[in-house]
Amino acid sequence: MIRFISFEERKRDAINRMEDDDELGTKVELYIYDLTKGAATLMAPILIGRHLDGIWHTSIVAYGREYFYGPTGVQSIRPGGTPLGEPLKIETLGQTFLPYSVFLEYINGLGTSKFAPGSYHLLRLNCNCFSDEVSNFLVGSGIPKYILDLPEEILNTKIGQALAPLIETLASHSSAGFTVGHRFVEPRIQRELSPDYQLLNTEIEEARLNSIALEERRNVLNEKLAKKERKKKKKKKDKKDKKIEQQSGSESNSTGPSNYETMAESEVVEIQSSNGGDIGAEMMPSERVLQMEAEERREVEEKKRQRDPPIVFKDDINLTKEFESLGNILDGKLNDTELTNLDELRQYVIENEGSWALGDNFLNFIGRILYDKTLQSEARVKLLNILGYAALKDDVILLLHQDRREHILMNYAFDIDRHPIEEQLPLAQFMANMFENLSSSEWLLYISEWQYNNQGISNIRVTTKVSVHTLLSESSALQERGAAIIHNLACKEVKTVVFDDVAVELTMAILQYFNGSPSEEQLYACMKSLARFTQISGQEVPQLIQMIGPEPKKFRGISQRIDEMVDLVSKKLR
Repeated sequence: MIRFISFEERKRDAINRMEDDDELGTKVELYIYDLTKGAATLMAPILIGRHLDGIWHTSIVAYGREYFYGPTGVQSIRPGGTPLGEPLKIETLGQTFLPYSVFLEYINGLGTSKFAPGSYHLLRLNCNCFSDEVSNFLVGSGIPKYILDLPEEILNTKIGQALAPLIETLASHSSAGFTVGHRFVEPRIQRELSPDYQLLNTEIEEARLNSIALEERRNVLNEKLAKKERKKKKKKKDKKDKKIEQQSGSESNSTGPSNYETMAESEVVEIQSSNGGDIGAEMMPSERVLQMEAEERREVEEKKRQRDPPIVFKDDINLTKEFESLGNILDGKLNDTELTNLDELRQYVIENEGSWALGDNFLNFIGRILYDKTLQSEARVKLLNILGYAALKDDVILLLHQDRREHILMNYAFDIDRHPIEEQLPLAQFMANMFENLSSSEWLLYISEWQYNNQGISNIRVTTKVSVHTLLSESSALQERGAAIIHNLACKEVKTVVFDDVAVELTMAILQYFNGSPSEEQLYACMKSLARFTQISGQEVPQLIQMIGPEPKKFRGISQRIDEMVDLVSKKLR
């Protein structure tokens, strides 16, 4: 719902908001401007014979900045700082918890690809298209349809043509944003760009990123300290329990207090002394860290309990053996930097260190192994097996976000049909396992496009292609992974899987798969997916089932749970 509120209040709030706050949620707002300044209301009935409230220009305000798109590309400025002045309306789109560093990398990626300077088009790729894409990225939903659906014929009228210079003026005069490195900075109007100013901003950004890295390392050290304390306490408790067992046999007939009572009292005294005599004394820093982590884990677990469990593959490889084999295959073929990256991988997956162990150039190492055809295919198989295990880790999303610029992993996955089947299997397992955690599963559904082999692809398109290809493969092992990925996609929240074309494509693959002889496990996963798709795409999917077949009733009697899914699908076909 549109909120008519004080612009000055919103502007002050946005300016005062910390841009580099990576832990707190950030409000995301849509600034809506009428390019005609009210003239559309008066002139539209005369020119086009219908009423219009305005001709809309929009921008996204988040992290204390206003981001918009025009003929000169993606720009940012302080909220309300464009020549258009105050927005006519401000709509709260939602709240995002994405770190600013992730958003900054994303927005720079848009500015060098789909929304690069020179790609602007008044009708097909304009400011509102940009706002819609960024809104989907930040909050999972787009901007109001009345803005996006403004009829093309209206913008082709005289009033629409008259607006084109105004839009160009907006972009040029607001120029509002020149870019230094990966950081949007506010322009200095009519001043020469200072190299010292650029250097300062670069150093600030580096310091900010270093601060984040230090915070991650601090958390890891606190966790290690806490683990040592737990081991120490357990060792002491085991020792006391053993002493109790020894004494209980010889003193079982004693009329005095039991050894258990004596030991309990001594433990209380010990706890009191360690806390300065106060049982309720403040916890140690490591204990506070453990408490906070436990609370976060409980929240994540609660979210997991509220969703359908994904199908993942956890016990298919010997991780230590796979890593040793990878090291043997790559022996003598890596430079010093790549050897460091290999050791980082060992720390991450074998020693269970946090993702902080992975350096900034770690994805280059992954790309070298995946794309260097001078290396044995077995090296790629071993690496993908290891990555499949890493996909189950809670913090794998930090590794995935490193890939937002080069798309090393997703480009390789998009070419799954060109890889040997030995590489296809661990690749599909890697993608299925990414549904284990909410953050990495959302990453698979990103809709932002990039160009690869002269075509626009996105994470969701790659995920869809991998699932369809593997489900329709002749390999039963690949079919099992494909059914898992489709099941996991279908079990995401409906508000996330909003793409009718994706639901239709997956439905067609399932129906073709049903013409074979699927096992009960894969049949159930696919039938459950089909039931979900009939809810997501309430018209096209049921029509496809009726047109293509086979009838879901064909599979009645195989198992009770399949019968339940058949009933759900059949209800939508009536």
